[in-house]
Amino acid sequence: MSEPRSEPRLMIVGNPGAIHVGSHFDAAARAAGLDVTFCDETAAFAGPHWLARLAWRVGGRRPLRLRQFSDEVLAVCRATRPTWLLTTGLAPLDARALATIGRLGIQTYNYLTDDPWNPAHRAPWFLAGLPLYDHVFSPRLANMDDLRRLGCQQVSHLPFAYAPAVHFPEAPSKAEALRFATDVVFLGGADRDRIPVMSELARAGFRIALWGGYWERHVETRAHARGHADPRTVRHAIAGAKVGLCLVRRANRDGHAMRSYEVPAMGGCMLVERTEEHHSMFGDDGHAVVYFDSVECMIDRLRWLLRHDGERQRLAMAAHRLIVDGQNTYRDRLAAMLGTGGLTTRAA
Repeated sequence: MSEPRSEPRLMIVGNPGAIHVGSHFDAAARAAGLDVTFCDETAAFAGPHWLARLAWRVGGRRPLRLRQFSDEVLAVCRATRPTWLLTTGLAPLDARALATIGRLGIQTYNYLTDDPWNPAHRAPWFLAGLPLYDHVFSPRLANMDDLRRLGCQQVSHLPFAYAPAVHFPEAPSKAEALRFATDVVFLGGADRDRIPVMSELARAGFRIALWGGYWERHVETRAHARGHADPRTVRHAIAGAKVGLCLVRRANRDGHAMRSYEVPAMGGCMLVERTEEHHSMFGDDGHAVVYFDSVECMIDRLRWLLRHDGERQRLAMAAHRLIVDGQNTYRDRLAAMLGTGGLTTRAA
């Protein structure tokens, strides 16, 4: 039997890094006045680098300390008895721990930031635990039927969002303006299918800034790689670019991406890969964003945008208003998961 609770409590398992969804949910819950406990999932990957890589490669993408970390989370659950346990992404909790946590009367939720059927992410231990969650939320429609077939009890589509304390317009100082000035910026990793896209942009003569992992490893993109960016650098990169390029992650079967919300929240003019989800977010072509559905179209639309300063400003303002006025924060997403009452019980 679970102990009675005087007030709702939330426990989050996620990455505490400032750009990660777990951190955004943590900030949203605390701003709403919830009693929050945060468990840093990176502890599940601690250990000698060579051994962690071996466990990942031959153990079905298994974190080196999966069992130990699962036991640590279980111990915290027993000690604090949260109302809800919210995990993000491919959270390192094994099926054994999830089953025990469920028997404690704790509601267990997962916000599935990545596609677990993506070959780069597929992990048998994680898929075995997914049906044990009381509710799985996914930002991708492509996962809905997959999750039901897997046996998940409740499945809901819940899009990505933005964090107002992180994603807001901020221009760099005059001293730094030249560092960030560019025609087009892209924020994200160097997925294999993205390399040819950026290569074509470079061949077309555009000034490109690529922020994220692994761009420096490819000869086609090395000259445009800017490395990883903290939140302030991301805001400056968006402000310094004339256009923000928004691509979905094909291997994840995404219809939109985190940047679909973050870039307009930071005031960027967006050139967006055409998808049904993007159309439902931004409306028709030219209303708030400009769409493309091929590399050739992308280059043509980018050239047009660079020639029309006034239209870039209008589009950026229109997209910004759509996102920030549309209940698209991580607090809004948390309210959808927990129920509005869960966020207003102790809110100031």
